Amino acid sequence: MKACDSCSHRVEIGANHNKMSLLRRTIGLIFVYLPLLTAPFIVVSAYLTYYHLILIGAKNVKKWSDFLPDRATHRYNLKNQITMEGTYKLSLAQSKLYWILNCTWYCPVSVGLFEWHSYLVKLVENWWCPFTHNKKQEGSYDDGAIDQSFWHIYPEDHAKLDPEDEKNPLWNTPITKDNQEDDK
Repeated sequence: MKACDSCSHRVEIGANHNKMSLLRRTIGLIFVYLPLLTAPFIVVSAYLTYYHLILIGAKNVKKWSDFLPDRATHRYNLKNQITMEGTYKLSLAQSKLYWILNCTWYCPVSVGLFEWHSYLVKLVENWWCPFTHNKKQEGSYDDGAIDQSFWHIYPEDHAKLDPEDEKNPLWNTPITKDNQEDDK
């Protein structure tokens, strides 16, 4: 396995988990599933953002499915799913169905949803607000790169931009006659 390139700052969790009381860990488990109540709002927000981009002319915008792992890459299924020894008799950790729902559905779908939504919001910010700040400079916005910002498509407004904003590779691919004809 390849070493983690972005693991210079790891969160310590495994070293502390068994030191926590059963009650504290149970409350923590409940807290991880409570955000499911907000999932419908996040889905609606992501789709509104997606359709905003489509309606203003965006092409090649990734879909939610682009952020979900291929089902064939999941190592376990209901037949071979591993389980854990439970801390107490009715522990969910002993159920294959719990791990399948958790690891095949809840986690990858949630991560995919939040990554998709983050990607869409970066696209929107790069379109409407192409002004450089440190997170954009650090590469955090690279997955939200666009051809031109709203400010770049109008010459009179383009001229008002700071040189750093005018030439940022996140939003400055020149529009050519060929690009414009592709949209027709």
